[in-house]
Amino acid sequence: MLPPLRRIAERGDLYQVLLALKQNRRKRSELGELFVEGVESIKQGLGAPRFSPSRLVFADYDRLSDWGKGLAAEGGFSELVELGGGLYEELADRAEPSEIMATFRFERLELSSVRLPERPLVVVFDRPSDLGNLGSLIRSANAFGADLFITHGHCVDFFDPKVIRSSLGAVFRTPLVHVEPFDELASFLLDLKEERGLAVLGTDSTGDLVLGKDPVEAPAAVVLGNEAKGMSVRLKGLVDRTYRIPMVGDVNSLNVACAGSIFLWSAAAARSSGT
Repeated sequence: MLPPLRRIAERGDLYQVLLALKQNRRKRSELGELFVEGVESIKQGLGAPRFSPSRLVFADYDRLSDWGKGLAAEGGFSELVELGGGLYEELADRAEPSEIMATFRFERLELSSVRLPERPLVVVFDRPSDLGNLGSLIRSANAFGADLFITHGHCVDFFDPKVIRSSLGAVFRTPLVHVEPFDELASFLLDLKEERGLAVLGTDSTGDLVLGKDPVEAPAAVVLGNEAKGMSVRLKGLVDRTYRIPMVGDVNSLNVACAGSIFLWSAAAARSSGT
């Protein structure tokens, strides 16, 4: 049985809500709802813990594929929204939009409620400023089995639709926490150091240790700095060891998403080997 279907052909209240969920971080937080564009990301959201489907959005129900119609009937959405009159194309980011968009309600994860395994792999991204980099790193964190991904300080929103899309929906499958106060983050990491023997590891082009030569310890928190400014001074004070990635080309640094992915692979390998 299909959920209620609303046909919209003008920029009324519902369209404004969808636009706000897409563009406005504060509105997403207030409503506890996010906007998703992209079939793979929507697939990842279905059945994910702390997320529930709310609206399925499309341009014309009759022109949906059999898969799209099946999702409308059985995906668990509480409402179907048909955006006509060019509104669907206007809402989409792509010149050729996918056949569906969606909204999901979410329950935000708090640091105090996080439960980690005995040998956790944690990612801390300090003040990320680029949506694509953040999404790529969340995708890599999920690929390499990170147990928690923390963003710290003033930064972009990991529930921004562009982050969701660049993560290929990994935001739904990776425990994500934003921590604004440094003291809260420091207390969390220091407790893990004491209770689990966590090593806090940083990466920097001038690091004393060489990734691939010097061993990476586990359990670990991998700390990645802001794209332009690197790690904050206070966060550097929590780091036990700092690694650099050896390079033989003419450039002396990597994009943070590339560097972080390499570092995460090394940390994941250390954990699986028991070192």
